[in-house]
Amino acid sequence: MNTIRGKLDASGKRVAVVVSRWNELVTRALLDGALEELQRLGAPEVEVVHVPGTWEIPVAVRALLARTSNRPDAVVALGCILQGETPHAGLLASDVGSALMGLQTSTGVPIAWGVLTPNTAEQALDRSGLKHGNKGREAAQAAVEMLSVVRQISEG
Repeated sequence: MNTIRGKLDASGKRVAVVVSRWNELVTRALLDGALEELQRLGAPEVEVVHVPGTWEIPVAVRALLARTSNRPDAVVALGCILQGETPHAGLLASDVGSALMGLQTSTGVPIAWGVLTPNTAEQALDRSGLKHGNKGREAAQAAVEMLSVVRQISEG
């Protein structure tokens, strides 16, 4: 039996983080968590791309993955979409998630989902480093682990 398990080792890997400025108090904390984790996992250099909002994340990711040089091996997408009184937040999250999934499946480059979709600002803060850990840190781990899984499958 052949078992493939991802490794949390980013040594020699190019990782990019695309982060939304919208809800910046939350997204800054997510970014800090992701960068700390990527450094801990040995990423030699991380490219950070700031975009206005979560809606713009897929366009920036697509541009990064279209590069002929310095293309990232994995991407971490960070944002925060607070639920409101209209269905806007759900539609936005669904569209962004679908776009990122399409990019990752068409390119084979792991794109980790670090986009919060909380009901309240308090929940967002809790998930960006207060009570429930830091989802930016968790997304960085997922990106590195999936990069390892994809490479093992490709080499096998």
